[in-house]
Amino acid sequence: MTPVLRLDRGTLVMREVPDVVAHLFTWDARAQTHRAPGRAYRTISELLRNHLVAYRDEAATYDKLTLPFAREVQPYPHQQEALSAWKRAGRTGLVVLPTGAGKTLVAQLAMRDTPRPTLICVPTLDLLHQWYSGLLAAFPDANIGLLGGGSKDETPILVATYDSAAIHAEDLAGRYALLIFDEAHHLPSDFTRVIADMSLAPYRLGLTATPKRSDGRERDLNDLIGPVVYARAPEDLRGGTLADYQEVRILVRLSPREAERYAELISTRNRFLEKSGIRLGSIDGWKQFVMQSGSPDGRKAMLAHREARALAYGTDGKLRVLEEILANHPKDRTLIFTDDNATVYRISREFLIPAITHQTPVKERHALLQKFRSGEYRVIVTSRVLNEGVDVPEASVAVVLSGTATEREHIQRLGRILRQAKDKRAVLYEVVTEGTSEERVSQQRRGQWQPRSDLGMDAGVNFWEDINASD
Repeated sequence: MTPVLRLDRGTLVMREVPDVVAHLFTWDARAQTHRAPGRAYRTISELLRNHLVAYRDEAATYDKLTLPFAREVQPYPHQQEALSAWKRAGRTGLVVLPTGAGKTLVAQLAMRDTPRPTLICVPTLDLLHQWYSGLLAAFPDANIGLLGGGSKDETPILVATYDSAAIHAEDLAGRYALLIFDEAHHLPSDFTRVIADMSLAPYRLGLTATPKRSDGRERDLNDLIGPVVYARAPEDLRGGTLADYQEVRILVRLSPREAERYAELISTRNRFLEKSGIRLGSIDGWKQFVMQSGSPDGRKAMLAHREARALAYGTDGKLRVLEEILANHPKDRTLIFTDDNATVYRISREFLIPAITHQTPVKERHALLQKFRSGEYRVIVTSRVLNEGVDVPEASVAVVLSGTATEREHIQRLGRILRQAKDKRAVLYEVVTEGTSEERVSQQRRGQWQPRSDLGMDAGVNFWEDINASD
């Protein structure tokens, strides 16, 4: 009998498995069949064809599309290079480009050159709507739909949030030949990875400013999407595709009272960690700390940790530095990033600046961003909700009042101010509290960690001359 390849609930099944692909299947005793993950479809199909094995494919349900491209645009060299690299790699893999470098156009060109049913996954509703609008402009004759935000379309080109695509992963598995993952670093989580695991799509494109994750799961992207096929850093494109920019790192010191309290809190925490044999600095160490925080001593140590963290993040010295930065950029559109909502609201109250957090209603958030773009509001303070999925090309100054951001968050925040504009020169300030874990994490992110002694600068002094002198 001719072997038949079928799709069953996101897995490939064959009752009789040819030897050449046997290593890709496992035996399911309950169903009395052999199973393989959906993402193995391309490998299985190629092996069977290359070895001239006769079989019947009843798994994939997609076909070719007619997809005329309506945009008359000349790609930047790096965009054409990224597209060519992806195609040479068999139309699979990751393209790593900084925010503002035109990753969306690379994806549209990939769709133009790979006219097959396409599923695009994005992390936020803002990006869902941005992608939908962009695709309508690029492919006006195509049938484009949405999955998420109240929509549940069944179209050959579908833009979905990661969450919605994961929920419907089984239904989507056999319908799309090309998967595009925007902000692809979201994919490897336990919940969303099923989108790629179950899908039969032989063509896969991941887009991200940096694939790194705090849990190290960026390694899984190689199996879920493919290896990095093209990468450029912000400094590679500065002054050309991206606005010219400068990064300024400012160290502030805790006041004597704050420093004394910080040392006391860290000592309390560290005594407990040493007694419990817990080493922070890894996911497992942090999990152990959280588990032990249920005990009286553990709770005391956790509260000390949180108060010390709040001191480092919210020292009054940072607000004095922020005041001076704003005074020295009286006309520049400025984004202020903090690590926590409490600091967002404190800055909003004390500086009379509009705030956006995850608690801000969608319509209010939209209105605030529109006023920022128009210039009615010159400054906005936020926590992490503007890290990705928001296009604000008018912004030229970013102030990060926390040095603990991961490399990915740092690149995303830098990307918010790198959209090209006439005579634009962007500046990103990172304000870090000296002698705290915040300074250590900031340096580790740059690969510059070493013990520091007198390299800091007193909070509240006029640092402007020092910055300009070091340009």
